[in-house]
Amino acid sequence: MLWGRRTEERQPPGFDRSRLLEARRKTWSCLRAIAESVRPGMQEEGAVAGAERILLEHGAEKNWHRVYVRFGRNTLLPYGTTSVPGITLTAEDIYFIDIGPVFDGYEGDAGDTFTTGSSPILKQCKQDVRRIFSDVKRHWKTGNTRGQELYAYAEARARERGWILNLNVDGHRLSQFPHHVLFKGGLATIGYAPVKDAWMLELQIKHPVEPFGAFYEDLLTEETLKAP
Repeated sequence: MLWGRRTEERQPPGFDRSRLLEARRKTWSCLRAIAESVRPGMQEEGAVAGAERILLEHGAEKNWHRVYVRFGRNTLLPYGTTSVPGITLTAEDIYFIDIGPVFDGYEGDAGDTFTTGSSPILKQCKQDVRRIFSDVKRHWKTGNTRGQELYAYAEARARERGWILNLNVDGHRLSQFPHHVLFKGGLATIGYAPVKDAWMLELQIKHPVEPFGAFYEDLLTEETLKAP
């Protein structure tokens, strides 16, 4: 079934939208479990190993991308970049989780930011990346916003809140594994409005001076996740 008129928005034969959305639900359940397992005093490498165990325990068949748990200054690093090793989470800190498990042959993808302690600026960073995501998603729902324009809009919303948007991090297709056979490009490169249930929106912001940032991503969909 075609979810868009363009080749890169077609889903493969036998695609089942309900299974993609179920993979999304399971992925967010895993992410929450991973976040609950992270504690101050942990090193990043240990948190990643713990996250991989949790994904297996939750029935993930594989990971279509590397598991990321970024602590402190490593939250500035984009997807695909290796973390500075040996970073320990402190009692006043920020971290994000980015996972891409496969369930029943369908890709999940989720990313969110968390804090320890009570630092107002760290909490604001965590909250603002979620708020910017919500702003951009509402803008997407107008139905006529091209992928390129979504990220221009996101950049403006980040700047208004005092953050810098990392424009080297953008979204991508999502489907049955592997989605790259359908389209390898980024959401920010497309010159048309992305259809629902086919594209991930990814946002990474950073403080203009201090060495920390935040990350959030989710599927562009009208389906609401129920609380676990």
